[in-house]
Amino acid sequence: MGNLFDFFKSPIAISALLGWALAQLIKLPIGFVRTKKWDWALLINAGGMPSSHSSLMSAVTTAIGLCLGWDSPLFILALSITGIVIYDATGVRRQAGFHAERINQILRAIVVEHKMEEAERVELLEIIGHSPAEAAVGSLLGILTAFTVWSLMVKV
Repeated sequence: MGNLFDFFKSPIAISALLGWALAQLIKLPIGFVRTKKWDWALLINAGGMPSSHSSLMSAVTTAIGLCLGWDSPLFILALSITGIVIYDATGVRRQAGFHAERINQILRAIVVEHKMEEAERVELLEIIGHSPAEAAVGSLLGILTAFTVWSLMVKV
């Protein structure tokens, strides 16, 4: 059994961490361009451009393929899970965000009609999923991250 620092010697682990971290960091300047304000919550929020879920999963899956082979059972498993995560982010979670947006609109209208007190209303999180473009950019970022980490860490 290795020690904790062995984790940081793994190109798979480093690819996963960097894939996620880079996607979250990239959200800051993109958010600034859109709103002209720095929103530090973007570092931990779900949703937005690029998809950090897609980036993390694509990075780890690519790194597994590079390390263990494209025909390894672990790569096939990782690829399958990556597909599920991306499908969920662009499908189920995105639809949940649309539903939250509509529910928030309904609640605002109810408050305006004085049928509910403002203090009783709780805003639902509206941006929890990703557009296909956000998932695609996240996936590309993850793949590029894994290839970069591989080229820097592995002596071929």
